[in-house]
Amino acid sequence: MISKEILAAKYPTAVYAAFGDSSELADELAELIASGVKTGSCGSLAGCIEENAFPVIGAYGIVENGSGVPVCVIRTTRLHLLRFSEMTDELARKEREGDLSLDYWKKEHQRFFEGEGTFTEDMEVIFEEFSLIERIQ
Repeated sequence: MISKEILAAKYPTAVYAAFGDSSELADELAELIASGVKTGSCGSLAGCIEENAFPVIGAYGIVENGSGVPVCVIRTTRLHLLRFSEMTDELARKEREGDLSLDYWKKEHQRFFEGEGTFTEDMEVIFEEFSLIERIQ
């Protein structure tokens, strides 16, 4: 396994992050990303504003599992700003979660955004597409 020090030297501007809202989900999503299957993710614009953290095309990210261990490196390739109600089947499938349907995407993301306190049908979301650069483990 590559140490965080080596990763920091190789990808000095990379942001470290786990996906999902539980350690179990973070493990599952990290594996989907590390295997190259999951190529997209979505967050609320309100959350980005609150945290002053926005995805940037060309930026590197270090994906961590639920224990905070780096699993892979990704790079943002495209960003889409749209309303929750405007999500498409094509983008929802890029997340590779559940049965891959838009209905599943809406149900799970509504649950997530309600937990964040940001959900409305017309809320703005940022959908990030990324490519796998390197698997770490």
